[in-house]
Amino acid sequence: MEAVKQIVRIPKDHEIRIKVPKDIPEDETVEVILIMKNRQDSFKQKIRELKNATKDRLFLEDMKEISDDFSSVDLEGLTEDAV
Repeated sequence: MEAVKQIVRIPKDHEIRIKVPKDIPEDETVEVILIMKNRQDSFKQKIRELKNATKDRLFLEDMKEISDDFSSVDLEGLTEDAV
């Protein structure tokens, strides 16, 4: 897989032209993904979700399970350093 990154500003007409490298053959299927940066509403939403996660039973159970899974790995690293 090859990735080509271009950073552009959204114009008034909300249309973006993509410059495709010449080495990509015609009729090739490609995936185009738009990733918006610096969106305040998105950031605020993520903060709300993080705050709510501290009260989410399923999330907390998952975090405990992950912590338990890695506790033995953490202990292995300590015993190897001690040897």
